[in-house]
Amino acid sequence: MDEQQIMQEFKDAEAILSGHFILSSGLHSATYLQCARVLMNAARGERLCRELAAKVNQSGHAFDVIVAPAMGGVVVGYEMGRQLAIPSMFCERVDGVFVLRRGFGLEKGQRVLIVEDVVTTGKSSMEAVVCVKEYGAIPLAVTSLIDRRSQNDVSLTLPLISLLKLDIPTYKPDALPEELKAIPAVKPGSRFLKAS
Repeated sequence: MDEQQIMQEFKDAEAILSGHFILSSGLHSATYLQCARVLMNAARGERLCRELAAKVNQSGHAFDVIVAPAMGGVVVGYEMGRQLAIPSMFCERVDGVFVLRRGFGLEKGQRVLIVEDVVTTGKSSMEAVVCVKEYGAIPLAVTSLIDRRSQNDVSLTLPLISLLKLDIPTYKPDALPEELKAIPAVKPGSRFLKAS
């Protein structure tokens, strides 16, 4: 699957939104990638995750388990677990910190793949890494359908394996271009944000 075919999957799912969005990171953007719409079609999710799993398999790492940050990573994490034939679990926020609940746990020394839908700054990924390390497990890499990092990367300390790298501008709240200032902002992401 080439980049054009991957983008077509997102277009066919009507998952590329235009407007004024406040991302989970707190940054603003005129473009939002709603991966939930892509993954609501199981066949489409399978196609994309099969391609992503092939890239993960080429990375040279062997993984024992997947940990996906909720909410965005839950569905893609499940399908990546199916494609890679390894267990998949998710971490979720309790009082603003990622923890494993619902009977999930990791063993010391387990090799972990962090699975996301979209990476913008890497903040959620690195918070999931902290969670994983608390169990003595070893996070080796992050994977996502889309890598939309730019100057906003918070310095992932792990390799990022993605299907597609997109250069989509993001802006700090105090540095919005005039065209975004003129449009009311919406918060489609899953992380709770205080009003801007």
